[in-house]
Amino acid sequence: MNFNKAEFYTSFGKLSQMPPSDRIEIAFSGRSNVGKSSLINKIFNRKALAKVSSMPGKTVTINFFSLENIYIVDLPGYGYAKVSKGEKNRWADLIGGYLADPERDLQLVFQLIDMRHPPTKDDLQMIDFLIENEMPFVIVFTKADKLRPMARAERRKAFAEEIPYFDQISSVEFSALTGEGVEDIRAIIEEIAQDAEIYEPENPEETDVEEEIEEPYFEDNEGNGFGGFLTPRGRK
Repeated sequence: MNFNKAEFYTSFGKLSQMPPSDRIEIAFSGRSNVGKSSLINKIFNRKALAKVSSMPGKTVTINFFSLENIYIVDLPGYGYAKVSKGEKNRWADLIGGYLADPERDLQLVFQLIDMRHPPTKDDLQMIDFLIENEMPFVIVFTKADKLRPMARAERRKAFAEEIPYFDQISSVEFSALTGEGVEDIRAIIEEIAQDAEIYEPENPEETDVEEEIEEPYFEDNEGNGFGGFLTPRGRK
């Protein structure tokens, strides 16, 4: 698979704008400023295919990249504190609605977590959502180069206590600076894409949407709108 030939395809700010899947999709998820755009650029061997923002929480669209016979999907970063509750709810609806959509051919989620720190509440709720909905996922520990070997070992030991079923979850340690983990992530993508059918991409600008689709709303355990990910109303 030639990762250098990846191209930006399109982006959507509403679920109702997205056409049905015409090929398999692999999504990248993580909190704001976890290094998601840098990871995608490193995989594609590009400097700015995925835009790296200096302002966390600025990306509020789902971005699709065409890579031969699959789509790489860049989900908005979650968990940024300096935005309104309404904006957090919109992010949760957009990301959760995408993940919960049975019409999407989503094959895998790469869940990014900053290796230097314990997973956030949002990270854990995202992992719980993926486990509960039996979605295949791999954890990518970003910014691994920031830790010395002993500190890495200590964090991995801590993750085993902090993340449910950690010993059963595949993970990759990644560094955008050194390139560590890039080939491991590429190998996973290539394995999934190996038998995927190839379709001519549908031009999203020509897609007619006659009615708005109600976007699922996500709540935390206390009933508050939350920029994390739980089972949407009506799916239990």
